[in-house]
Amino acid sequence: MSHDTMGTLKAVLQHPDDFYPLMKLMMATKQAEKQIPTEPHWGFCYSMLHKVSRSFGLVIQQLGSELRDAVCVFYLLLRALDTVEDDTKIDTMVKIPILMEFHRHIYDPDWNFSCGTKEYRILMDQFHHVSTAFLELNGSYQEAIEDITMKMGAGMAKFICKEEVVSMADYDEYCHYVAGHVGLGLSKLFYASGKEAMFPESTSNSMGLFLQKTNIVRDFLEDINEQPKSRVYWPRQVWSKYASKPEDLKHKENSVKAIQCLNDMITNALIHIEDCLKYLSGIRDPAIFKFCAIPQIMAIGTLTLCYNNIGVFRGVVKLRRGLTAKIIDQTKTMADVYGAFYDFSSSLRSKVNLKDPNAHTTVTRIEIVLKICRDSGTLHKRKSYIADNDSSYGPPLIAFLIVIMAILYAYSQLNKTKVTS
Repeated sequence: MSHDTMGTLKAVLQHPDDFYPLMKLMMATKQAEKQIPTEPHWGFCYSMLHKVSRSFGLVIQQLGSELRDAVCVFYLLLRALDTVEDDTKIDTMVKIPILMEFHRHIYDPDWNFSCGTKEYRILMDQFHHVSTAFLELNGSYQEAIEDITMKMGAGMAKFICKEEVVSMADYDEYCHYVAGHVGLGLSKLFYASGKEAMFPESTSNSMGLFLQKTNIVRDFLEDINEQPKSRVYWPRQVWSKYASKPEDLKHKENSVKAIQCLNDMITNALIHIEDCLKYLSGIRDPAIFKFCAIPQIMAIGTLTLCYNNIGVFRGVVKLRRGLTAKIIDQTKTMADVYGAFYDFSSSLRSKVNLKDPNAHTTVTRIEIVLKICRDSGTLHKRKSYIADNDSSYGPPLIAFLIVIMAILYAYSQLNKTKVTS
């Protein structure tokens, strides 16, 4: 049994209320895998979607068929763009024109560019499947996707030339190019589907920035350890207040300053929550709502986990799988969103050390979020995402459930072996 699986089983022992959502997620994932289209290009797209993002892929698959195909292709095109940008082995003078012209390549089923690793290399090597799928989309979807990929590619190329994120303005601009445009693109796809009105650009942008800044906070160590060349997305304007160079934040002797810098970055991300809640409250379609709301809740949960957490500079910090499953299972209405943001924000508030140099700003921003959630008048309906202490599962039942999980895992692995043998 893998270390990852053992970790999940241990987490279930500590949080037995995760068991049922985990089982539902496991069954939904298996069901989604059975619904992979038979056409080679669409089969590739949906198989690849589940490989590069299993939980996100599952939520995409719950959208209406036409919109689902458009979002699937859009997501894979963005992953391809990211793969080109992230591959530090590619010479800058080769990378820039690819990013700048990427929006044209999506119309060419004969184009591919081999880069990246693992499943991302497969995506790039067999890019023709994604292009073929793109060409089958409705024209309004194609126009929206082309426009966003063009702007994102140009923005990525611009920041490759800069080589460093210097100011907070640079940071917001970079996040706008690589994620704010994703929010804008999705809003255009929702509008093209006829299911939603066109959302304001400012709130669409904030939806992307909140997710991107969360990822940048969480992935500091992975990015700075990148070989052959490290990547630093935290702006100099922030990290220079706490260290001579960003690598110093990794060292144990600088732990106090590292935590202060981390909290500074998280405090900046919190400013986007008000716009995110406005955006979510305006969604009409239940499937689109779930698709948009789940990543936002996972983001506030991740920021809460990262706040004051030196583990960000020591290894991988992420939400436990059972909590992710619970978020996917329980998020259905705006009341669920308000409840989740209230719970996670309250937890984050309890972690704030008043001696932290950004404590006042952090608390002020959290209080704004808490007030919005209270003023919604829906908190009495909220489900608990983070309080597992009152579990109704007794020790014998917990042990039984864990055995069942282990058997199901072993069975799934056996099926994989049969398929590949």
